[in-house]
Amino acid sequence: MFSKKQARTRRLTKTRMKIRGGERSRLCVQRTPRHIYAQITSASGDKVLVSASTVESALRDGKTGNKEAASKVGQLIAQRAVSAGIERVSFDRGGFKFHGRVKALADSARESGLKF
Repeated sequence: MFSKKQARTRRLTKTRMKIRGGERSRLCVQRTPRHIYAQITSASGDKVLVSASTVESALRDGKTGNKEAASKVGQLIAQRAVSAGIERVSFDRGGFKFHGRVKALADSARESGLKF
């Protein structure tokens, strides 16, 4: 049986192998119990093009570790990406299961104009 960390690492590796070698930018998500972070990196992975998180002062009012905060981060990263000329990305959930805050971020980013 896998521990939590081993299971997350296994999911992370599997997802990254599917994304690797693509021509699209990558939307990476990292979550902690208190905050959620999202950034769009270049296709080669060496440059951060756009980022948003609940640590920023614009999103810090109220709770930062719930679905509503994650959806605000998704909207903000999508707006910044579209203004930077990025429309299509690959979604890298960082080995986290696609539910809860990660799903809320992805859904709000899709609604705000990102395609993945």
